[in-house]
Amino acid sequence: MAVLAGKPAPDFTATAVMGDGSINENFNLKEYIGDDYGLIFFYPLDFTFVCPSEILAFNNRMARFEELGVKVVGISIDSQFSHAAWRNTPTSEGGLGPVKFPLVADINKQIARDYDVLIEDAGIALRGTFLIGKDGNVWHQYVNFLPLGRNVDEFIRLVEALQFHEEHGEVCPAGWNKGDEGMVADASGVASYLSKHADEL
Repeated sequence: MAVLAGKPAPDFTATAVMGDGSINENFNLKEYIGDDYGLIFFYPLDFTFVCPSEILAFNNRMARFEELGVKVVGISIDSQFSHAAWRNTPTSEGGLGPVKFPLVADINKQIARDYDVLIEDAGIALRGTFLIGKDGNVWHQYVNFLPLGRNVDEFIRLVEALQFHEEHGEVCPAGWNKGDEGMVADASGVASYLSKHADEL
């Protein structure tokens, strides 16, 4: 598994079904993210089981992602036609409904290879998630095997932690949540923090 954290996020251009249902045959990741943060997530296949629960969990939190300036992008090896059909299937029938973010068609599986989440013998992607900062680098990567669904709230927490770090220059200790105290990244800073919070960790 390649470690992409701290490195530039691999760019790509591919066909995607956009949040308004239109098909963009030249969707480019960097152009879409622009000056915002990016959160891209891979999932194995359309019309499956854990996948719709995750996609809807991302979709149900889009207002918060938008407040934080985060562009969300879903990716699988399915075609744009499969993505569109899944969006046009109601949730009561196992579909997604009109999710608000792009679903990218990684038909040749190159994007999954570039992010090193492709299961080669199965031809599908692991549940990989990558947080991209405004600097274009990956700040967090997270990969689950197929049966294990993600906790989408954790990615909101990580965006908030990154923004806290950027604003205050402090680091975020274990279990940090928005509103918590940060830590100055030196010997006196860690001593000060641990003297108050060690028993809470």
